[in-house]
Amino acid sequence: MPLGLLKYGFRNKYRGQRYFPAEAPLRPSYDVVIIGGGGHGLACAYYLARDWGITNVAVLEKGWLASGNTARNTTIIRSNYLTPEGALFYEESLELYRSLANELGVNLMYSERGHLTLAHTDAAIRTSRWRAEVNKHLGIDSELIGPDEIARLCPQLDLSDEVRYPILGALYHPPGAIARHDAVAWGYARGAMELGVEIHQQTEVTGIEVRNGRLAGLETNRGTVAAGKVLQAVAGMSSVVARMAGFKLPIRSIPLQACVSEPLKPFLDPIIVSGSLHAYISQSARGELVMGGSTDPYPLYSTRSTLDFTEGLMAHMLELFPFLGKASVMRQWAGIADMTPDFSPVMGLTPVKNYYVDAGWGTWGFKATPVSGKRMAETIATGEVPELLKPFELERFYRLQQVGERGAASVGH
Repeated sequence: MPLGLLKYGFRNKYRGQRYFPAEAPLRPSYDVVIIGGGGHGLACAYYLARDWGITNVAVLEKGWLASGNTARNTTIIRSNYLTPEGALFYEESLELYRSLANELGVNLMYSERGHLTLAHTDAAIRTSRWRAEVNKHLGIDSELIGPDEIARLCPQLDLSDEVRYPILGALYHPPGAIARHDAVAWGYARGAMELGVEIHQQTEVTGIEVRNGRLAGLETNRGTVAAGKVLQAVAGMSSVVARMAGFKLPIRSIPLQACVSEPLKPFLDPIIVSGSLHAYISQSARGELVMGGSTDPYPLYSTRSTLDFTEGLMAHMLELFPFLGKASVMRQWAGIADMTPDFSPVMGLTPVKNYYVDAGWGTWGFKATPVSGKRMAETIATGEVPELLKPFELERFYRLQQVGERGAASVGH
């Protein structure tokens, strides 16, 4: 039995420790201000304090802690990407995730399940083989497998030929995992605050002052804040906030919907993805089936959900798992995906000096939380972009050196 539990049981006047330190008043200036209190912004604040000793940092969140896409994603973690640049980036993030619970002292419910990307066509088989070879070359555990091996890993799948899209094979990625999204954000937030970082909720940035191409300060609903450097990490609102600073981002903001079923007895261990069916599914520790599909077909700054999405997705779910016909959908929601033309993020420097951006995550932001926070902290602290991030610089769109990851997105877009 843990010592802390024994102390709690035998002391009459045991006072539990606050999970988060008390919020401090908003001060007029900071060395670094991070716009956005989601996973990426909180991770960056933590690594700035831990790795670089920069603690005069404020995280400004217009809502509540991790209330944006961090609370609206489906928690899949993987590194089986198509390009070497993308695969190496996400592999570092996966490695950080493996030790993150011990580092932060929080149960992240990290669980490696294996990740199966189903192939229903000859073209999908070719892409899966391509991704597997790229991954193997980089030391990432992925391989193309056939129906017999798929049946062994997930016997619940309908592998018959009597369906619209028979399963011909799959890209199998054993390290594929899930984790508790809220716990990741809360762990980083607590770790950063314990090191001296301030987090200010209900604090919206309403304007960004730029003088002679250089960051001067921020206007908020609580007053003006001066900052030596600013990181923008606001997911679906990236284009809106960037416009305040006077530059454009090559981003379309599109709703991405998801849903969960009623809790069921555990039966699904691996994470199942089908690009052809525009669907993916995993089972949480509580027994809920977490399901999602493709982005909505139009740009929109809205987190509403639709019946059309639910009907379409459930048809695909029943093709994969026919026995789920009587399971109930309990709730559904939407996030705002910030999509770039090449399906890769935008990270690093911007046209405004001392203003940095962490954007363009589309449907894969959660899995990048540790590596983006760690490497963006390095960029801000040193003023130099690390080699791992250079392929994702904003300048790549001017140099026509894009990092095409559409073929490795979890679902087709």
